[in-house]
Amino acid sequence: MSSLLISELLAGYRARQFSPVQVIEQLLSARAAQPDRREWITRLPSASVRERARELSSRAPDSLPLYGIPFAVKDNIDLESVPTSVGCPEYAYTPAVSAPVVERLIAAGAIPIGKTSLDQFATGLAGVRSPAGACRNSFDARFISGGSSSGSAVAVATGQVSFALGTDTAGSVRVPAAFNNLIGLKPTRGSVSTRGVIPACRSIDCVGLLTLTAADAARVAAVVRAFDPQDPYSREAAPPSGRDLTREFRFGVPEAAQLQFFGDTEYPHLFASALGKLEMLGGTRVPIDLEPFLAAGQMVYGPWLAERYAAVGKFIDERPDAVLPVTRSIISGGRLIPATEAFMGLHRLEELKRAIDAVWQSADVLVTPTTGTLYTIAAVEEDPIALNASLAFYTNFTNLLDLASVAVPAGFRSDGLPFGISLSGPAWSDDSLLALAGRFQPLATRTLGALALETPP
Repeated sequence: MSSLLISELLAGYRARQFSPVQVIEQLLSARAAQPDRREWITRLPSASVRERARELSSRAPDSLPLYGIPFAVKDNIDLESVPTSVGCPEYAYTPAVSAPVVERLIAAGAIPIGKTSLDQFATGLAGVRSPAGACRNSFDARFISGGSSSGSAVAVATGQVSFALGTDTAGSVRVPAAFNNLIGLKPTRGSVSTRGVIPACRSIDCVGLLTLTAADAARVAAVVRAFDPQDPYSREAAPPSGRDLTREFRFGVPEAAQLQFFGDTEYPHLFASALGKLEMLGGTRVPIDLEPFLAAGQMVYGPWLAERYAAVGKFIDERPDAVLPVTRSIISGGRLIPATEAFMGLHRLEELKRAIDAVWQSADVLVTPTTGTLYTIAAVEEDPIALNASLAFYTNFTNLLDLASVAVPAGFRSDGLPFGISLSGPAWSDDSLLALAGRFQPLATRTLGALALETPP
């Protein structure tokens, strides 16, 4: 086994170079050598993981699309007989069945390895709001991993699983993807069932993917994308939207005065370099006004904060000492938002959506940094609200505006820490965005995750 890339594992299985049992044994034996970055909340017992691998060995390797592929599950998504804690031990319960998205993966041959850490109640973009302590970046332990799907990103970036499930409400898949040199898919809202997921903002929550390559993300997305009639927010698949991004395309870029890098001196140059690479791929740069997008993003801290309170506010009111003070303070603020403000927010959001419709007349894809900078754990712990908010500058608006988005690695700072861009488009443009990401990634980075693996062409 040369790597955990899905394409390489499947090819190796089909050529009988190794079996799922051998792959799992190698992963289990490597556990002890991994430094503790606080990426796991619960690892499945070795015996049950081995048993799953043995079951697959009786099947033909080409009979299942994710045959023998190890994966991780963010700990706000149900996995049968494994506690779901949402980063709050007092809230934890043990589900009798897995969430449909997990069931589909297991049915497709994938092997769950464990549940990963997250910002408590999926409230945060830094990965530090956990009773167990901050999840550490896969490149430098002094820096944040990104959140709230922190452990999922680190587990993939360090070669412990091939892919991981995360959730994304305001950037919680894309930010950790950027900070760990990964692909992060925030799919079209409702394209993947959120039943069996503890909600953050139920109307805009998405189950997303963290992978080493865009091709791996596309392969897993094809398995998990499905209509769920028992999920009221699930949607029937629509025809793919957007242009073919494998040839000539127009990419929208915010006006220079609207870009924010929060004092980072290297990210602006890396972003400029990424734009040049998109032009090499046949793209034409088009300036766009980011203001309507940013205005929509600010609503996450207003009307949609009330939706967070609706999800877990009752528990917080009854068990305040069980919740981290910063998490309690943020979510409890939603209790004070009146219904009139919520409805005014809904009306304003529709106005902004109409204004943004015009963007897609001139641009086929929106290109932004995924984040404007990357902070140390110490800095975020000292100023947890303001710095966390700055991480959401380019991601908050996506779910509210019903966009699909893919975070893509786009180079490294001189200190060796990653930079990433996000490719965003209208709902159901997921596949075309992943296709462009797959063309861009080999131009921008030579390595995958935090591993000594070359980016495949």
